[in-house]
Amino acid sequence: MRLAIPDLISNSYFPALAAAELGCFAAEGLDVSAELIFPVDRAYRALRDGEVDLVASAAHGALAAFPEWRGVRLLAALAQGMYWFLVMHADLGVARGDLAGVKGRRIGAAPWVEMGLRHLLAAGGIDLRRDAVRIAPVPGAAGSSVNFGLTAARALERREIDGFWANGMAAEIAVAEGFGTIVLDVRRGDGPPGCFGYTFGALAARADLPGETAAAVVRALVAAQRLLKADPGRAAEIGARRFPAREAGLIAGIVARDLPYYDAAIAPAGLAAVNEFARAMSLVDEDADYRRVVAAEFADLW
Repeated sequence: MRLAIPDLISNSYFPALAAAELGCFAAEGLDVSAELIFPVDRAYRALRDGEVDLVASAAHGALAAFPEWRGVRLLAALAQGMYWFLVMHADLGVARGDLAGVKGRRIGAAPWVEMGLRHLLAAGGIDLRRDAVRIAPVPGAAGSSVNFGLTAARALERREIDGFWANGMAAEIAVAEGFGTIVLDVRRGDGPPGCFGYTFGALAARADLPGETAAAVVRALVAAQRLLKADPGRAAEIGARRFPAREAGLIAGIVARDLPYYDAAIAPAGLAAVNEFARAMSLVDEDADYRRVVAAEFADLW
């Protein structure tokens, strides 16, 4: 089986990578290989077209290839809550939580990922046109093999952008190297009310994935989450195999901070929040049927 991940050198979808690298899928009798397919919509189109069997990505991104959620199942959550960071260049002096700091600035964000920032800023009173906020792809972030967060961090360092909306690895690099300042960390309380629930990291499959296989996938993911909770240092083991040296040295600490959000459950309210966000972004017209979209038959495995 092939598992697509749209940002591999990252914490965003790390439990799925861990399930492959720590032998959790193998323990369930599944031969799963994880590969980078960027961006989010391309990964989900690969799932739709049968090029891959699983996708670990943003839940709302499934709508790029599966209109009204038809033909896709969300098997489990990789972690709870919207997980991207708004980071601005340190020289700009933007304070934590100060959305006004984006006015007149260039913010780099990946396709479909940028929707979370657009809606968040609107909810926070920022009008992109009036306030001259430019949200656009990051220079150099083209092609299916791009690790977006790393590309965004380097673009910020070079002042090709004023800020980025990207993963925790990008944020860690920018802050540690002194050229970035975290303005929003949604998971930890920043941003307008409700933005935590706009999306979450999900493990998704086509609706025709056999039930026994789907159950094995869910068990493997939960096992990986538990292994990381018991010993976050296992993340460094994975990083050593799949990441460049610098990022391999950072991943265990980033994962350790994410552990409180490692919960595989997808509650009805969680899907409703994502669907509300998707409706606001004109991605859906209908309310999502929870049991059609979410593999709730495996709730006892979560």
